[in-house]
Amino acid sequence: MSDDRKLIFFHSPNTRSAGVRVLLEELGVPYELRALNMKAGEQRGADYLKTNPMGKVPAILHGDVLVTEQVALYIYLPDIFPKAGLAPALDDPQRGTYLRWIAYYGSCLEPAVVDRFMKREAAPASMCPYGDYDTMLNTLVGQLRNGPYMLGERFSAADLLWGLSLRWMTGFKLVPELPEIMDYVGRITSRPSFIRVTEADVRLSAEQQAAAQ
Repeated sequence: MSDDRKLIFFHSPNTRSAGVRVLLEELGVPYELRALNMKAGEQRGADYLKTNPMGKVPAILHGDVLVTEQVALYIYLPDIFPKAGLAPALDDPQRGTYLRWIAYYGSCLEPAVVDRFMKREAAPASMCPYGDYDTMLNTLVGQLRNGPYMLGERFSAADLLWGLSLRWMTGFKLVPELPEIMDYVGRITSRPSFIRVTEADVRLSAEQQAAAQ
């Protein structure tokens, strides 16, 4: 089934939305890029706050459907545009594993990393979304050992979420540079889509920096 609704993508370089831009490139679907200059505070402007009151990117308007939140976009876009094969179908046996690891990113990895970075004492295990940091990380590393991708031999949108996020987190020393993690990051960031988006975002960032001065 074709979907001819207009797709508008709200983006700013050097943010989480870079990963969604890579996802859109992998999907090979046309979209209108609306770049927000965060250096000039455009994400807090009245016009954008009407779209996303949180003042965050990424966000998309697909026709009149608004989707925000990084993890939601990684689920929504591959399902709406299935030709690229980046998400297991609803009746595919790997669908559960796919959703598990997309959810794990937002519910376990990010809270654990933020707590560790802020030097906050984790909540009691019975109330903590990720249990404890070491168990969270060991669970992730164990899955990566089954690689080369989150679904074994099958590349999916989950790998774009994880690979690009782990690249950022290891770069800032928020996650240890373990061999399993770095090998995985290298596989994902060597994809042509990532290289194209990185080069485009370097140019966009420079343009926005000049405009903000």
